[in-house]
Amino acid sequence: MILLPENIRVALLVNHARHIAAQRDGQPDPDPSPLLKLFNPCGSATWLATELDEDGDTLFGMADLGFGCPELGSFSLSEIAAVRLPFNLRIERDLHFFTRHPMSVWAQTALDLGSISQAAMALLLINP
Repeated sequence: MILLPENIRVALLVNHARHIAAQRDGQPDPDPSPLLKLFNPCGSATWLATELDEDGDTLFGMADLGFGCPELGSFSLSEIAAVRLPFNLRIERDLHFFTRHPMSVWAQTALDLGSISQAAMALLLINP
């Protein structure tokens, strides 16, 4: 499975460019919605991404490794892609992921509830 298709890659790069431009111009940071959701099909690890750095590997968003403490920050696409799971499985992209909620809402909800998965259920109930 392709973890980062071209259309999502371009959109993540655009978000990163907007973030850099806002910092340069002294504007508030944009608060885009996550565009990419990756997950462990054998466990609870989940990643949401809003930006891709110019290096083509560093994603910004929220990582939840399943320990009850999701975090905002940067993570490496190549490291995630290199993960090997039981039964010859790998990390997968949620092909049907779409949200209108900005990352700030995802982050606060995930922090309040302890996981991205719990936040997804709560946000679905708020705005299906």
